[in-house]
Amino acid sequence: MLIGQSTEHGSEKPFHAINPATGEQLAPAFGSGTVLDVERACALADQAFDAYRETTLAQRAAFLEKIADNLIDIGPALIERAMQESGLPQVRLEGERGRTVGQLRLFAKVVGDGAWLATALDSALPKRTPPRPDMRLRKIALGPVAVFGASNFPLAFSVAGGDTASALAAGCPVVVKAHGAHPGTSELVAKAVQAAVAACGLPEGVFSMLHGDGRTIGQALVSHPAIKAVGFTGSRQGGMALVRAAAQRAEPIPVYAEMSSSNPMFLLPNALARHAARIGSGFIDSLTLGAGQFCTNPGLVVAMGGPDLDAFCAAAVTALEGKPASTMLTPGIYAAYNDGVSRLAGAPGVTLLARGQQGNTACAGKGALFATDAATFLANPALEEEVFGASSLVIKCSEIGQLRQIAEYLDGQLTATVFLEQDDQQEARGLLPVLERKAGRILVNGYPTGVEVCHAMVHGGPFPATSDSRSTSVGASAIDRFLRPVSYQDLPSWLLPEALQDDNPLQLWRVRDGVPVRA
Repeated sequence: MLIGQSTEHGSEKPFHAINPATGEQLAPAFGSGTVLDVERACALADQAFDAYRETTLAQRAAFLEKIADNLIDIGPALIERAMQESGLPQVRLEGERGRTVGQLRLFAKVVGDGAWLATALDSALPKRTPPRPDMRLRKIALGPVAVFGASNFPLAFSVAGGDTASALAAGCPVVVKAHGAHPGTSELVAKAVQAAVAACGLPEGVFSMLHGDGRTIGQALVSHPAIKAVGFTGSRQGGMALVRAAAQRAEPIPVYAEMSSSNPMFLLPNALARHAARIGSGFIDSLTLGAGQFCTNPGLVVAMGGPDLDAFCAAAVTALEGKPASTMLTPGIYAAYNDGVSRLAGAPGVTLLARGQQGNTACAGKGALFATDAATFLANPALEEEVFGASSLVIKCSEIGQLRQIAEYLDGQLTATVFLEQDDQQEARGLLPVLERKAGRILVNGYPTGVEVCHAMVHGGPFPATSDSRSTSVGASAIDRFLRPVSYQDLPSWLLPEALQDDNPLQLWRVRDGVPVRA
């Protein structure tokens, strides 16, 4: 564990990472932390907060860039350890490291631009009746943030992933609860962050990382009064446990939990008629990518029944039967996936269309494709539940209005995809308003796996996709989760923060008396 600038072995229950491809324990043993370790990490974060949140934009951007440089400098050792702990292939993890570094550099640029401060200045109007005082606004960091590492992205959604990067960009110290599936990877990354803290001369409490049981360490972390927000990616059960813990505090705090999503694909009639086979094979490529262990995996397909959907299904079956099983991240995830597939296979009115090929590793997950009709789906809420892995359900509609009926019925989603042609315009216009209410990202003629890290990305959505539909965990807007507005009335010029001074030393775009200006 890394608590501030100290490095120490947890004194509680030792544990090992498991290689999911072989089932073997990996050395070394890691020690779990205690509630006292949580107290130390949170106390350091609290002490660091005021100094860190008032670092200059240039200092904070340089810190994020230094973390990115340090991650690159680890070299092959990071990828090798992550491969052992996750079963993910080298090329995937090298791409994920690139994404992690890219996120850090994106937030360095976001910080430097300063637009996130949302500065506004309203001049005093002493002769108005009633008089208006001088009013100025900026956003400031919320406070220390607890971040929970995710199982399915050992780099991009973990110790130095998007939640950590956006919280540090906002000016919030971070205490990470590392995921138990990849402790060695987490330690390597945490040391890179710790080294960046020291190299940039920042308070040691800006970053800490703990190991330990989620119920003990996680609950203690979320309940600690120094923690002012939480970032989490994982199961609905885990996310809601944190939401409840945060709500029961004397001071409730926000939990930004990304949880479950089935990511429906709607195939409109003309697109299906013209491209059934191509869409079907591409769908299977998306479904089985990374053993289906993406939060944007296409778990539902909705279309009109008939020869065109039959052609789609035939192409999908052929493609899936040719896909080898892939190693899943942990024995627990593998077991849960098989339970979900068995549940679908035993559901009344659901037909198994195809399975992927058998695997030869300890946790090899075979893809699964099922089909049902709209009436059966609408009558059984359990069919909507996410199966985390390469499993999907095709829903056959008997009339076009059922596509919208199913869209209305669905819970909140991270994504919703529509395949369409120009002559599907009427159906698309009817579907779009429903999908805007249901999903954080709407795609046309593409597949939902793959989340671009950019300014326009939303990786969020209505419950249960996330616990707060107003936010995103990916993209530049992720910083907003960890900020709050402060208004300053009639402060003397010598007391004003730089972002609000009249001569605009930071050269920010600001709203001055209702007009956006760089002055």
